[in-house]
Amino acid sequence: MKKEKIIFWTATIIIALFEGVMPALTSQTELAKEGIRHLGYPEYFGNALVVFKVLGVLALIIPQVPNRIKEWAYAGFAFDFIFATISHAAVDGINFQTFFPLIILGILITSYVYHHKLNPSKI
Repeated sequence: MKKEKIIFWTATIIIALFEGVMPALTSQTELAKEGIRHLGYPEYFGNALVVFKVLGVLALIIPQVPNRIKEWAYAGFAFDFIFATISHAAVDGINFQTFFPLIILGILITSYVYHHKLNPSKI
């Protein structure tokens, strides 16, 4: 049980850092705004994305949040990573930046699997 908790919290904290803390701290920088523009999205999309990322991270790390809400957060992040991969591939072609969201998706899947191992109850 201790090993499972360590794996879960390690994966979940990595997701929290990449998807909650970093976007919240850097979303208003010119580099972040240019990244959104470069992919062809309007600036308001980036702002909305940051809000939902922070809310999703809070849903994952707060134990009192119902499992049904956590499931939606996991699904939202999965869609985010898949569409980020597609966006980067469509705009920049195939390179490391194209596959980086899939690496983070793997970490998210680890968090999801271990969340269910630690909380085997129904949704």
